[in-house]
Amino acid sequence: MISHDYQFRVLYPDTDQMGTMHHANYVKYYEAARWELFRSIGVPYSSVEAVGVMCPVISMNFKFIRTTHYDELLTVKTTIKAIKGVRIWFEYKLYNEQNELINEAETELAFVGLNNWKPCKVPEFLLKAIEENKQ
Repeated sequence: MISHDYQFRVLYPDTDQMGTMHHANYVKYYEAARWELFRSIGVPYSSVEAVGVMCPVISMNFKFIRTTHYDELLTVKTTIKAIKGVRIWFEYKLYNEQNELINEAETELAFVGLNNWKPCKVPEFLLKAIEENKQ
């Protein structure tokens, strides 16, 4: 499918008393990586919402392999695994500066109407952009 690399530094307020990035913060970094993948294929998430569609997360799964600390430069490799019906699946692999895998995750999102939260079709322009950018 499609993959995109997103880099960020671990922020000080994202660490916990043990000096590692708190597990709750992986969610926000993976969300940023997911929408940067869309942006990389010419579809900012705001354009999806502009046509009355939103994408809530309906499931998440994380595997914590190594810890990471304040100011480390991390890279998230985000991949669209599949789109089927009104759902889309993403896979994330998080690497540290030594290119060691420190976390793996998957999310499943649904396409729903912005005003009614009912499942809806994937916007055609998004499907087209995904098809045109397959690797």
